[in-house]
Amino acid sequence: MPNLVVDFDKLLTLAGTDLGVTEYREITQEQINKFADATGDDQWIHVDPERAKDGPFGAPIAHGFLTLSLIIPFWGELFDVDGVTTKVNYGLDKVRFTSPVKVGSRIRMRATIAEVTEVKGGAQIKVSNTIEIEGQERPAVVAEFLARFYK
Repeated sequence: MPNLVVDFDKLLTLAGTDLGVTEYREITQEQINKFADATGDDQWIHVDPERAKDGPFGAPIAHGFLTLSLIIPFWGELFDVDGVTTKVNYGLDKVRFTSPVKVGSRIRMRATIAEVTEVKGGAQIKVSNTIEIEGQERPAVVAEFLARFYK
């Protein structure tokens, strides 16, 4: 169950709300390989552990877009809206891949609702997300995620 569940009628009042932090998830080589298969991005830095040992990071790293895609399952741990008919991932305003995620790393997401605006038939929220790597100061991803909720 998410940390915060609100009724749609309260949504417009939530700008500035800290949603907290998720549990950690480990990034596995199997996840990376499946993502490579799904996207066709099979660059050795991701899928060849032996070669990646001698690469710039000393181990295989997750695709940046794999790490970014985890916003969705992380999001489910933090926030939900009741009293709506439709929930839509609307897009991203800004994304930065600030640090590679090595296989075996554990990551989590911290999020804050930055803005809430009315849209025809509903509301849009902009959420500032930081995907952190356990034991590292520099995050893996910093992204502004947009979601829409319709009554």
